[in-house]
Amino acid sequence: MKFAFSSRMIARLCLGLVLGAALGQPALAANASASPWIDSANSKARLVAGTVELAGRPALVAGVQLRMSSGWKTYWKSPGDSGVPPSFDWSGSTNLKHAEVLYPAPHRFAEANGWAIGYDDEIVFPVKITPEREGEPVELKLAFDYGLCKDLCIPNDVTLGLAVGGDVGKGDALLIETFLARVPKAGAPGELPEVSQVEASFDADAPKLVVTASFPPGATATDLFIDAGDVFVPMPKALGPPEGGKQRFAVTVSASEAAAIKGKPLALTLVSDQGATATIWTVK
Repeated sequence: MKFAFSSRMIARLCLGLVLGAALGQPALAANASASPWIDSANSKARLVAGTVELAGRPALVAGVQLRMSSGWKTYWKSPGDSGVPPSFDWSGSTNLKHAEVLYPAPHRFAEANGWAIGYDDEIVFPVKITPEREGEPVELKLAFDYGLCKDLCIPNDVTLGLAVGGDVGKGDALLIETFLARVPKAGAPGELPEVSQVEASFDADAPKLVVTASFPPGATATDLFIDAGDVFVPMPKALGPPEGGKQRFAVTVSASEAAAIKGKPLALTLVSDQGATATIWTVK
C-alpha cells in the first residue's frame, strides 16, 4: 500500500519527531490545549483540553479526538454484534487521580456479522480529570486502543501525551462542549427520551426483554442501545416506528445469555435527533 504525504503532513511529522526526541514518547505539549496528531491506519488521534462548565463550575476537561478516513467507523463501549470497544489506559500519567471517559450518543451501522454500534467521521470522547494534587499541572499519557471497520476491521493503538494546567484557559473548550452535549443525560421522570416500561420474560421458553420508550414529538433517528459492562447483550430490534412518541424495542436472548444478564445493572441508552438519555435498570 502506498501513502501520499502533503507538505502539511510532512511538517507535522517532522514536528512530532522533534518533540519526541526532546521529550520522549509520547510527546507532551506543555501547557497547551492540544497534543500533536498521531497517524494510524485510516485514522489519526490527539488529546485536547479546555476549561468548560460542569455542574455550574469551571472545570478542566480533556478529550480524546479521533478522525477517521471516509467510510471507516469505530465502536461504542458496547460494540454490538461485532467489533471491540475502545480502551483507555492512563497509567503512565502524572498527578492524575482519576480520568472518567464519557461516551457521546452513538448510532448503529450494518456489518457483515450483523449490527454494530459506534461512530464515523470524527468523535471526541470527553474526559473528566481529577488530579492527585489540586492546583498542580497534570501530565496525561494515554495508551489508546480502538478498532476501525469498513470492508474489514483493523485494530489500532496510539500513544498520546499532553501536559495540562490551569493556564490552558478555554483552549479547545468549544470542541469539547460540542461532544459533551451529545453525551446521554441521566434518565429522569419527564426527561425525554424516557424509558416508560421494561418487561422481562427470562424464564419463558423464548427469553425476551421488551422496552417501551417515550420520545419527544417528531423525534427521528430513534434507537435503543444496551450496555451491561462485560456481559454481552444482543442488539435490540425496533417493533415498528414511533407512534405518538412511543416506540417498543425487543431483545431476544438465549437461556445462557438470560442467566448471565440476571441481576446485572443494564444501562438503557435511548438516542434520537432531539437528545439522548441513559437509564440504569436491573434484571430481577
